[in-house]
Amino acid sequence: MKKRLTRKEWTRKKTINRVIRLSIVTLIGVAMLILLCLVFGTIYASMNPTKETVSATPKTKKPEIEVALLTPNEYSRPQTPLYEVNGVVVHYTANPGTTGWENQHYFENLKDSHTTKVSSHFIIGLDGTIIQCIPLDEIAYASNERNEDTISIECCHPKEDGKFTKETYQSLVTLTAWLTGEYNLTSDDVIRHYDVTGKICPKYFVENEEKWEKFKEDVFSKTQESNSIH
Repeated sequence: MKKRLTRKEWTRKKTINRVIRLSIVTLIGVAMLILLCLVFGTIYASMNPTKETVSATPKTKKPEIEVALLTPNEYSRPQTPLYEVNGVVVHYTANPGTTGWENQHYFENLKDSHTTKVSSHFIIGLDGTIIQCIPLDEIAYASNERNEDTISIECCHPKEDGKFTKETYQSLVTLTAWLTGEYNLTSDDVIRHYDVTGKICPKYFVENEEKWEKFKEDVFSKTQESNSIH
């Protein structure tokens, strides 16, 4: 015959059962909350993918630069602040055979001649010499609507085809690699004047697309080489 529970025993059993049921409901609720967090976390991650770390270029050693800043003037160095840098723009001088210093003097003399408004942050000579004309916190008159957020590099060339000398090319690779590292830019942020306005500049890189792609590969390789050394 089944033993009859006393009132005290019955109350205790009822309390234990209630605690067990409450614990089970709580565990189920926690499990569902965790599951919902995982689901919504996955959805958010798919809608907001993180950038590939490989897209950012590591910093490289600063190249040797001859600093010859232009005299402040409205035709070549307006001293307009450059608040952010989102790209590097490559140009060619379109003056075959001229040197880096001759082009620097041309920019400088615009303060007197007033013939046009043009300049560049850097000029790279036929011998690879890098000349800085404009501080990196000021705009240059080089890349039209992209003047406000880019650094410009003018490159000298010996002939009409616009092909750079080996020395000019190597300095361009080194300078561009350094700038992309300093401003945390990707290969997509290295562009030609052509990519801004459609102007055939730099001529050799516009007419030989594969050479332009090879140049950007060389810039990336330079940053990887520098990163492995450090």
